[in-house]
This record gives sequence, structure tokens and C-alpha cells, in this order.
Amino acid sequence: MNLDIGFYRSLVLRRLPVMTLFFLLSSGLGIATALKLPEVYSTSARLLLQAPQIPASMVPSTVQTGAAEQLDIIEQRLMTRSNMIDIANRFDVYLDIRGTRPDTIVSRMREATKIQRRSGGLNGATMMTISFDGRSPQIVANVVNEYVTLVLQENSKFRVSRAENTLEFFEQEVERLGVDLSRKSIEIEQFKSENADALPQDRNFRIGLESRLQNRLDDLESDLVRARQHLDNLQLRFSVTPGEVEKNERERQLLILNAEIERLRENYDESNPRVIRLKNRIEQLEAVVAADNAAEQQPSPEPQGPTEDEVLREISLQEAKSRIATLESQIESTKVSLKETRERISATTANSFQLEELERDLARVQSRYDSAVSNLNSAQVSERVEATAQGERMNVIENANVPQVPSGPNRLGIAAAGIIIGLGLAVGYFFLLEVLNRTIRRPAEMSEILETEPLVTIPYMESRMKRWFRRTALVTATLVVLVGVPLGLWYVDTNYLPLELIVERGLTKLGLG
Repeated sequence: MNLDIGFYRSLVLRRLPVMTLFFLLSSGLGIATALKLPEVYSTSARLLLQAPQIPASMVPSTVQTGAAEQLDIIEQRLMTRSNMIDIANRFDVYLDIRGTRPDTIVSRMREATKIQRRSGGLNGATMMTISFDGRSPQIVANVVNEYVTLVLQENSKFRVSRAENTLEFFEQEVERLGVDLSRKSIEIEQFKSENADALPQDRNFRIGLESRLQNRLDDLESDLVRARQHLDNLQLRFSVTPGEVEKNERERQLLILNAEIERLRENYDESNPRVIRLKNRIEQLEAVVAADNAAEQQPSPEPQGPTEDEVLREISLQEAKSRIATLESQIESTKVSLKETRERISATTANSFQLEELERDLARVQSRYDSAVSNLNSAQVSERVEATAQGERMNVIENANVPQVPSGPNRLGIAAAGIIIGLGLAVGYFFLLEVLNRTIRRPAEMSEILETEPLVTIPYMESRMKRWFRRTALVTATLVVLVGVPLGLWYVDTNYLPLELIVERGLTKLGLG
């Protein structure tokens, strides 16, 4: 397919006014903006996060925040709304600052401020670069130096406050744990005082005491049995007189001899010498027994008072009874002591568990208290290090200087961008109309649609008058655009709103500002 240059040239000429309008508007706005934008100055300062002067192995710091986190915190505190407004007002950063809304000031200040951080790795230095863009060399230098001052203040305040907060926490913790420790000690002492008779440390002694009391009880009971037997023997012995004893003995012998003679008579006759001797002896004993019985039947003489033997017998009986009473009293008291000892041994087991629990609580609190005291000592040293600026801190290695040459704007780039955008709009407008236009304007288009070659085509015949009017209108429109667009831009810039502000607001709405 051959390119019909003449046809497209005629289309360009026909659409030239509108294409010129787009080109002139865009390039005019770009050039005007490039020429009218005020000069922008920029300066920067560099800060270094310096390692602590005292090695961490000697004095561990309680501020364990990493370098990146510290810089993040400092940056967020630096870019607060109050700081932005205060700095902008103090140094008169913008010409129309009194009539500008605070939100706009904050947004413009944050946009003009650039903070860059560079970390040197594990053992490298961490640096921060702060720069600011403004309308005056002295203003940007003042703003950046104020930023540096705030950063140094925030870094010092951040580390000192962290150290002070840590110190305050451990002071409160030591005080609290000290109170708990005293309370636990008092509880243990009070428990020991209330259970002084059943403490675990006396368990072995009470077990031995129980054994001794049991042995003593057994001995006392044995002594009591013997004492009672002794009393019974005394009573039995003192209840029979000596004559009654001899009489009873003769009667017993008489019975024995009678039994013996009966046994002999079964084997011997009455003439046996043995039988005769026994008979004689029996007769003698019977005579004696008969005489004793006769003596008993005679009235006894009136008592003449207790004899010495009776007094001795009474004393012996009283001593035996007193011995028995003493033994019974000792047995009873020993049983009471043994019962109390066994109850205390039983209570000792329960008290042992409770006392062990109290002592474990005391040991836990003591361990936490010792740890808190150790941490408090470290916190005190660390707070002293931070208060005297011996720890990690920010140092200025390059202050902001007053720039001598403006850093912007890029006037040539802005103007070129306006011209390129204008050309793009003009060309885009031309091709957009071509894409949307579906009418048949050339024989080639008819052949393409019909898929055959027509025999003949009759073009549109334009009269000389219409051609003159069309060409005159085209030239007039082009001249109007060439003259009217610059005049319109001048009028808007002079009487309504500066063109650079229009461009800035347009870019902002498009998200490109």
C-alpha cells in the first residue's frame, strides 16, 4: 500500500489550527513556566552516628535500639507538623506564608526536605544527609542547620530519656521487690513463731523424744506391775499371823501324814514299824492341833495398842501404795507427753510443705531482687554515660553552607517538556481523528472496502468561491490561534493566575506534582 502524501498533507493543513492550538498551549505553558519559576537553592548537612567512647564490654548500654530504628525515630520526630510550621514561620521560608493554610505549609516543607541514610553494614558507619530546597540561599542554610540542631537534640533526648526511663523502672522494681522480700521474710518468721513446736528442723529431735518417751512408758508400766505385785505380796503376808502360819503348817503336815499312812496301809499291816511310827507322829500332831483349836476358842485379851510389827507393816504398805500412785502419775504424764509429741511430729509434715513453699517464694523473690539490683547498677552507670554524652551519639561532620549557585529549576528541561507534550498532543489529535473517521475519502479506500477496482471515480468538485472561503477560513483560524493563544496566556498570567501556578496545580491534580 503506497502512502498518499498529498492526501495527508491536505489533512494536516485542514487540521492545522487545532493542532497549532494544542502545540502553542502546551509549549507556551512550558516555556512560560520555565522562564517564570523562581530560582531554587539547595544545601545539605551530613551527620554521623558515632560509636560509644566507652566500650560496651565494659559498660553495657541500656539503650539497645539499633541505628536504623534510632534514625527512623529521629526522622519521624523531626518531620512533625509542629516542627514544620515553626521552622517555616521562623525563617519566613515562603513569601505568602501568612496567607497559606497550615496543611499546605506542612506539605510543602516535607516535600522540600530530603533525608537520606546510608549504613556501612555490620561494622561500617551510619550516616544521615539532610537537605532542603528553598527560594533563598540563606533560608535553606538556616533551615538545614535548624534541622541538624533538632536532630542532635532529639538524639540526645532520646538516649538520655531511654536511659532515665530504664533507671527509673529498675529503681521502682528494686523498691517493689524489696517490699516483697521483707513481706516474705516476715511471713516466714511469723509462721515459725506460730508453729515453733512443730518446725521441720526439730523433727529428728522429736522422733528421738518419742522413742525415749515410749521406752520410759514401757519401763514405768513394768515398774507399776512389779509394784502392784509387791503390794499384793505384802498384803498377803501381813494378813496372816506367825501362829496361824505354824498352825496351818501343822494341819498341812497332818493331812500329808494321813495320806501317807493310808497309802502304807494298802501295802502293810498295822504292825509294820513304818506304820507304827506314822501313827505315833499323827497322834502327836493331832494333839498339838487340838490344843491350838482350844486356844483359839478362848476369849482374846483386850488390845494393848499397835505393836512395833504392826507399825512396820503399815509403813511398808503405805510406801508400796505411794510407789504405785507415783508410777501411775508418771505413766499418765508420759502418755500425755507422748501424745503431744506424736501430734507435733504429724503437724511437722504439713508445716514442712508450707514452710518449703514459703521459702521457695522467698528464694524466687530474692533471685529477682538480686537480678534487679544488678540491672539497677548497670542502669545507673549507663545513665551516667548517656548524661555525659559518652555513649553512641550523632555528630555533625559537615554543616550546611550558604549556596552560591541555584540548584533549579531546570528551565531548559521544563521548556523542552512543554514543547514535546505540545507536539504529542497535536500528533495525537491528528491520529485520533483518523482512527475515529470511517468515511470514504479516496478511491483506494473504496477499492479496499469493495475488494475490486472501480472503473472510474468522480471526485468532489469544489467551486472556486468555496475553495477561496475554505482557504481563507483556514488561514484566519491559524492566525487567530498563533496570535490569540500567546495573548490569552499573557492575559491569564497577568490578570488571573500565574501560569507556573496553573501548571503546578494541574500536575498536582494529576499526581505528578
